[in-house]
Amino acid sequence: MGEGGFGKGGGFGDKGKGKGKGKGKGKGKKGKGKGKGEEKEWVPVTKLGRLVKEGKIPSIEDIYLHSLPIKEYQIIDQFFAPGTLKDEVMKIHPVQKMTSAGQRNRFVCYVLVGDQNGHIGLGAKCAKEVATAIRGGIIAAKMQLIPVRRGYWGGRIGLPHTVPMKVHGKCGSVRVRLIPAPRGSGVVGSPVCKKMLQFAGVADCFSCSCGHTKTKGNFMKATFEALRATYCYLTPDLWKPTHFVKPPFQEWSDYLAQSKPVVAY
Repeated sequence: MGEGGFGKGGGFGDKGKGKGKGKGKGKGKKGKGKGKGEEKEWVPVTKLGRLVKEGKIPSIEDIYLHSLPIKEYQIIDQFFAPGTLKDEVMKIHPVQKMTSAGQRNRFVCYVLVGDQNGHIGLGAKCAKEVATAIRGGIIAAKMQLIPVRRGYWGGRIGLPHTVPMKVHGKCGSVRVRLIPAPRGSGVVGSPVCKKMLQFAGVADCFSCSCGHTKTKGNFMKATFEALRATYCYLTPDLWKPTHFVKPPFQEWSDYLAQSKPVVAY
């Protein structure tokens, strides 16, 4: 229908389609080969990156405690041993832009990362090729990594297994509610919800959703926002007096002040 309507543009559009498909397949294979080469040593460009590389910040929880923004994905790689952080491509869908020379095809990729022990990240990336979109999605997901608080449904026996309270997240028209469940009930929800809670390390949970949940991107973002809300709620067991500690930038200000000599070109 679209091709007929554009007259001349129909021919170009056709060519554009063929090109896009061919490129995606061919270069995807090349992309895989490229990644196998040795990576360059990480040179941090942010203050947080410098502190992490020097081992001044012992755990990622210190970053979350002071709400420091993570701008480099290598910071996450420093805290998690290789193989600990699993990633999975949740959705790839093509998007098109109409130009004077036909269509321009690109691919949006949604990637989920998690250690199945209280940390989860969701990233999206749009690129001309699938392989590039996946790589960019993994990097985006690592920089979006958040802590997930887990709790109990009833008695505090054993390790935490469910969400600590009813939490809610929304994105677009999608509304997702996560409700604590007794031990052994598993995750009651859609396959996407099950996968996300598995990556977050939540074993039992009831879920309730409304809106256009078929839009997988928005459904994942809504679930992600619900998981983020687990640490946003101040429960009575956290009412103890706050023990303030210096933020890392203040604690290591003397170290950060020692700037390396910049080579002028």
